[in-house]
Amino acid sequence: MDLSLASVHDVNYLKEIKAQISDCILVGDSGYLSAEIQFNLVETCNITLKTPMRNKQKEYKKEPYAFKKKRKRTETLFSQLCDQFMIRRKYAEPFEEFKTSVISKIKALITMQYVNKFIFDRNINNIKISII
Repeated sequence: MDLSLASVHDVNYLKEIKAQISDCILVGDSGYLSAEIQFNLVETCNITLKTPMRNKQKEYKKEPYAFKKKRKRTETLFSQLCDQFMIRRKYAEPFEEFKTSVISKIKALITMQYVNKFIFDRNINNIKISII
């Protein structure tokens, strides 16, 4: 089984992704605790869905550090795209313009992360810091 991690944010996305990947581990949030959803993924395409357990659940186990780190990074990225890049605002009417807008915002974020990591040796999440 491929141990590369992908983070999942929307349960509807799982329906689409089943046709594209298999034999891997996906990291989801606590909205994916449904045993039915997890069983279906394993049965249809050998995808293991890891979700954090809630403190009050029976047989509670702490989440491994690798999964916590991956989930934290994904949540931070979603937050940055929504808050600082206003990715949810849709002023463009045709889908092509909207798609172009979203792609350009994601490219800008990736460029800022690259500059932080490889040029200034800073945390990649510090995108509000002045480059100069």
